[in-house]
Amino acid sequence: MTSEQSRIHVPKAGTRAAFLDRGVARFLDSHQDLKLGRTEWYDVERQKHAEVFALKNLPEHKANPIGTVEFTTVRGPHGDIPIRVLYPEKGIDLRTSGDAGALVYCHGGEYCVGSVDEFENGLRLIAETSGCLVVAVEYRLAPEFRYPVQLDEYSAVVDWVQGDGGRYRGVHPRRVAGGGDGVGGSMTVALCFRRRSLGLKPLAAQLLLYPAVYSSYLNLEEDEGEPTYYMQGKGTYSCTIHYLPLTADLPRPVEYVYPGDQGSSGLIGQPPAAILTNGFDPLREDGIRFARKMNRVGLLAAWKHYDDLAYGWLQMTPWSEAARQATCDAGVELRRLLYKPDIEEELVRQHNL
Repeated sequence: MTSEQSRIHVPKAGTRAAFLDRGVARFLDSHQDLKLGRTEWYDVERQKHAEVFALKNLPEHKANPIGTVEFTTVRGPHGDIPIRVLYPEKGIDLRTSGDAGALVYCHGGEYCVGSVDEFENGLRLIAETSGCLVVAVEYRLAPEFRYPVQLDEYSAVVDWVQGDGGRYRGVHPRRVAGGGDGVGGSMTVALCFRRRSLGLKPLAAQLLLYPAVYSSYLNLEEDEGEPTYYMQGKGTYSCTIHYLPLTADLPRPVEYVYPGDQGSSGLIGQPPAAILTNGFDPLREDGIRFARKMNRVGLLAAWKHYDDLAYGWLQMTPWSEAARQATCDAGVELRRLLYKPDIEEELVRQHNL
């Protein structure tokens, strides 16, 4: 397929619905102290997010089903890295034959906030919808640990899944994708650049949920008349400062920190990406801008825009059917990225049984 044939229509600006999705609106209204990137110290945000989103704190009926969950560790350059492996009910035959796909997932949280336990519930949906294993990385957070610790750990887990760790779990080494939301999406794109530079095995694909890939997001200003929901655009500056090393200059090369600033030509040869953006999101235009850039070089596999959703919907599936559907859409796009049409057709059949 040529670049011209694979082009997808991506507008120059994202739309925003007249109203925020009712389920998300109700959830945020009942959790008004839950903000990401606010002016409070990061440890306060960590505690509040864990109280609301951690799977262990959700009522049982709000937990999404999953086949099995494995808790293990990967040896990394900065110590052992806890990971959580989600095995879906769908795709068991693929794992048995060693042909399964896997998503190595790096969660968002502005580098300073979040844990795998807070993202597992949404990732379960992605696993079951896609028929792929999901390997969630409990990377070390800033500011206790700064760049490049997070990329080092992400890369170490990718190596593990592409190698014996994945092979023993039925994963095909050429069906390993990377993904993340917010800065997790940014780290996914950055990791693809970094692995290319280091001569490491590339990822097969990228799943980017409302990614924060541009340096411009340090100086975000909400559009006039547009309210801010959950993600505080102007508050992300302090979080990024916590992530960057304690030096006067940015790390080089800069695409490892702000991968969206890379020119279109620099994207050539990178893995294809599915990009999902939202209407009620300070990062909306940056995500769409990056989708257009990927599109220009024929690497945009899919772009979906949810004009009535806000940043963070992956974690809001217990309270919003629209967030749940968007998360299932992410699983569908992952399935399309990693499986041939005949395998995808069988997984769809299993999903509908």
